Amino acid sequence: MNLVTTPTAAARGAVRCMAVVLASLLAWPAPAAVPTDDPTLAGRPRVGLVLGGGGARGAAHVGVLKVLEELRIPVDYIAGTSMGSIIGGLYASGMSAPEIEQEIQAMNWDDVFQDAPSRTERSFRRKRDDDLYTFKGRVGFNDGRIQVPLAYVRGQKLDLALNRLTLPVVHVKDFDRLPIPYRAVAADLETGKEVVLARGSLAKAVRASMAVPAAFDPVEIDGRLLVDGGIANNVPVNVARRMGADVVIVVDVGSGLYERKQITTALGVTGQLANFLFTLNTEQQLKTLGSKDVLIRPPLGDIGGGSFERATAAIPAGEHGAREVIEALRRYSLSPEQYARHLASRKGRRPTAPVIDFVRIDNHSRLGDDVIAARITARPGQPLDVSQLEQDIGRLYGLEVFESVRYDLVREGDRTGLVVRATENSWGPGYLQFGIASSNDLQGDSTFRFGVMYTRTELNALNGEWRLGAQIGDEPGAFAEIHQPLDAASRYFAAGKVGYSASNVNVFDAAGNQTARYRLNGYALELGLGREFGTWGEGRIGYRRESGTADIRIGEPAPELDWDVGEAFLRLSDDKMDSLYFPRTGHIGVAEYRAGREEMGADNDYDQLQVNYSHAFSWGANTIVGGLRAATTGDDNAPLERLYRLGGFLRLSGLQENELTGQHAGLASLIYMRRVYKVRFFQSYLGASLELGNAWQDTDDVSMDNSLVAGSAFVGLDTPIGPLYFAWGRTDRDDRAVYIYLGPRLTL
Repeated sequence: MNLVTTPTAAARGAVRCMAVVLASLLAWPAPAAVPTDDPTLAGRPRVGLVLGGGGARGAAHVGVLKVLEELRIPVDYIAGTSMGSIIGGLYASGMSAPEIEQEIQAMNWDDVFQDAPSRTERSFRRKRDDDLYTFKGRVGFNDGRIQVPLAYVRGQKLDLALNRLTLPVVHVKDFDRLPIPYRAVAADLETGKEVVLARGSLAKAVRASMAVPAAFDPVEIDGRLLVDGGIANNVPVNVARRMGADVVIVVDVGSGLYERKQITTALGVTGQLANFLFTLNTEQQLKTLGSKDVLIRPPLGDIGGGSFERATAAIPAGEHGAREVIEALRRYSLSPEQYARHLASRKGRRPTAPVIDFVRIDNHSRLGDDVIAARITARPGQPLDVSQLEQDIGRLYGLEVFESVRYDLVREGDRTGLVVRATENSWGPGYLQFGIASSNDLQGDSTFRFGVMYTRTELNALNGEWRLGAQIGDEPGAFAEIHQPLDAASRYFAAGKVGYSASNVNVFDAAGNQTARYRLNGYALELGLGREFGTWGEGRIGYRRESGTADIRIGEPAPELDWDVGEAFLRLSDDKMDSLYFPRTGHIGVAEYRAGREEMGADNDYDQLQVNYSHAFSWGANTIVGGLRAATTGDDNAPLERLYRLGGFLRLSGLQENELTGQHAGLASLIYMRRVYKVRFFQSYLGASLELGNAWQDTDDVSMDNSLVAGSAFVGLDTPIGPLYFAWGRTDRDDRAVYIYLGPRLTL
């Protein structure tokens, strides 16, 4: 007899319920692994450390860590957001609290948050952009559209710093296998939801967690654009519990909501809206804390999230906050013997200088791979020199065509490889820049020039570029220029330029009275071949051909003159100045010889030599810049269009702009500046100058006895758009002038 049983409805329901429960359990994230060989786990709760976001205020986490180490409190898991992810990630990688504190104190935060490469790293070609009076910033212009970066800071220098600090654990791709299991919390830019990072590159995960929207570029991981996790989960208590923590020690460094009296501007309103996101999700997490958990809120006062110059001051505040709850913390202290065994059970950090077996270029640009490879000095079979690699990457980034240049160490079998990843600017390869140069001596003489310039880079695999520019004002002009490197390392190049320009040449008598003003209008062609010497120098040989007219605008009427220039030139340039506007250190110099010949198209034969040199050195907030300019014409036979011009602010202050002209010129200057105010994007200086020089028409007139002594006092402002000067000048013959000058002026 066969018996067939039919499940009842109740039984079927029970089966479905069990299936749902089982599926839920399988889907729930597994707790992070804790080293099973840690003998201190038996009989004690597993401790999770939760480090919240707060920008510069997050340096207080280091102070908390110092107290935890002092109390011998074991940390079994770490979950962090934003700045908390940085401190937590470094601690999880095996760094001690004092080591992290040392790195924070040594960090040049102003430099880290400035994407622009230092001037010493910029290519010599890009340094020459500073000779122009264009604004510092440039926007992309491609396919008829203006394009800008996704954020103000792309994080190039921050990424290099994070790579260096996490290099000992670069091969650890599972964060449970770090010395302390770790999680970084970011947010999906598309959905706003929390993203918990548990695998991959530790440096990249940390960088994603602190990518403040609009301030830092988002980070792409697994196809998602990730930003600062604070907008989704600023104090990730739940993440630490899911990792397996029985109790959590939570450090909240958020600034909270503004009071009404603090909301006085549109920026304050915007900041308050952001605070809502951070504060509300923080409160939700803190509501889950129980009696065994510990909450630490360091007394950070007026240290703001962006006050990284005060980051070191936040560290003792973290210590103070931890000591306020020291009795609650002591519950989790271990004996010296237990704590020693706990530390011994952690996996140590690997050596920081692995031997490289291969170098690979991961190139996402229009440039050839060999252009990138030519600037990377790491070679297979050699230990990795991180400092040299960062310098190499700095020089690559100094080409200013890459949005980012980063590196990674990879393992392929038993081989270790260096991968350099270069990604071109998303707003390139065409760029627009605008500029203004203006001066006014408040005595009726003024100059004003407004210009626009378009530069198209990456024309070919060797990074050829062309440029168009035009300006209006007292000296209008237009030009087209091409610059073509001839090898992957850009050591050799060819260049060409055509243009139109109009300029004024003043003629004064011995008493300083203007007797004439000529207006020169001309067209020019220049061709050259050259050799660059690293990022600091250049040698160039070439040919110039110019043709135009000269007519008198002030003075006795005279027929219009035609003029022609045909000359060969040789120029040697050196530029190791840290800033062309307000230098602190370094030097810059140029020497040029030019030979005009009738057979090359000149009106007459002439030879000229000009040498300029400036050197800066500083102590504290003080800087001295010494300069020398000397120019001479052989046989006193230079045509009108090749006379040297001198006069104006810092070029014999007190005189009108280009008041002096002559076949020969000389100028020696000593400039003193003191920086009186400095914030991240703005600096101001008080300064004075002493100058000696003149321009002479004949060789026999050149003498110290008839040189002019001049001086100035000025206020200089280094602004995001360029340098601005307000100055007063006077000569020893009682010429006086007041200047307002926007544009490069300080160095020769």
